[in-house]
Amino acid sequence: MKRGWINSPYTFALGMFAMMVPSQAFSSFYSYFYVDKLGLGIGLATLARSIFLIWDAVNNPLFGYWSDRTRTRYGRRRPWVFGAIPLFMLTFVLIFSPPDGLSQNGLFTWFLVALILFEAVATVLWVNYGALFPELFRGDRVRAKASAIQQGYQVVALLIGSALTPILFNAMGFSNMAVLYAAIFGAFMFLCMVSVQEKPEAGEGEPLKLLEAFRETLKNKKFWVFNISNSFAQTVNGLISSIIPFYAKYVLNIPDGQVSILLASVFVSVIPLVFVWYRIIRTMDGVKAWRLSLAVYGLSVIPLWFGYDLLSGVAAGIAVGFGLAGFLVTPAMVGGSIIDEDAERTGRRREGIYTAVSGFITRSSGLISALAFFVIGLIFGYESGENPGANPEAAFRVLISVVPLCLLVLAFAISFATKIEFKAGGGIPHGKKADHQL
Repeated sequence: MKRGWINSPYTFALGMFAMMVPSQAFSSFYSYFYVDKLGLGIGLATLARSIFLIWDAVNNPLFGYWSDRTRTRYGRRRPWVFGAIPLFMLTFVLIFSPPDGLSQNGLFTWFLVALILFEAVATVLWVNYGALFPELFRGDRVRAKASAIQQGYQVVALLIGSALTPILFNAMGFSNMAVLYAAIFGAFMFLCMVSVQEKPEAGEGEPLKLLEAFRETLKNKKFWVFNISNSFAQTVNGLISSIIPFYAKYVLNIPDGQVSILLASVFVSVIPLVFVWYRIIRTMDGVKAWRLSLAVYGLSVIPLWFGYDLLSGVAAGIAVGFGLAGFLVTPAMVGGSIIDEDAERTGRRREGIYTAVSGFITRSSGLISALAFFVIGLIFGYESGENPGANPEAAFRVLISVVPLCLLVLAFAISFATKIEFKAGGGIPHGKKADHQL
């Protein structure tokens, strides 16, 4: 590997691309696959997500704590990622490959077990990959640029995972689609990790004991406000992605073959808009940029209410793309500064546990999304594709526009619950330069 590619944000971003292709396909289509295609009851699907969240509450922080304590000649994070690559590939395929002829209970059991295994391995990957970002890239401006590059890669992955997925599963079936995405993940994640060289000084110092590590993390008010606010905004990301197939079918009344066009309108527009946002925020304080992105994202979901055909749906999708682009770029600046401030206070860099606890909080958005789906389904009588109720159009208008708007208003309000300020310089020690390739 050429020296110029070591710890470059361009090669590091390959990991985001690798993980987001299958993850986006999962988040966008698992409900559609199990509920609308296979006929799993919406109540059972919500129960499976709830059971998983209890398991996730235990394993997520522990994986982060163990990652921070890992000491090998290959680094703290890389061994975990290399070990998780084949397991992630296997469990992702299992999600979309249930045996034929399962009863409701059998389908629920398969989904629950596959979900627990898949998301546990995904936790290992996200915790360790996410922990590398604030370690490798220091300072607001550097992080803003690295985040913009990373999110550019992510948006390409979102486009593939969302817009290409319906074409693939219609052509080759869900199981073969999953095999293809697993192979893409394995190849790009490997390329990412061989280009990473962890900083030895990041692992210096005796790690905090388990209870002390959790106590230091949990008493950080800035951390809690930032991540609780983000969890509501993150719910919107997942909710819109998962509802678009239903929105296309019941609101816009377009065929399955045009769902990819609708999804592309969101994610293709995000690619250039990510760099528009970088231009907007590069001279701004990271916290102000983050709050601005929440406000704009909230306004951007309103046009979805007015969609009635493919053209109006595409126009609304482009508006959402602008709001989404801002939210994709800005949180990394605030999250990195929180970790830097903690390192100054404790004398130890604890990206793993912060990333893990943050991941658990934001991943709880999946439960919020599932509960929103369940409650709105009850109100409007939607149960499944076999029994959509009397007014599925109203149900999915509310789910894709009104619910996201309410969640983003809440996220914006929570962001002011405490004063979040950081020192200028974003954590680069005085007199030192950031040494990564940009």
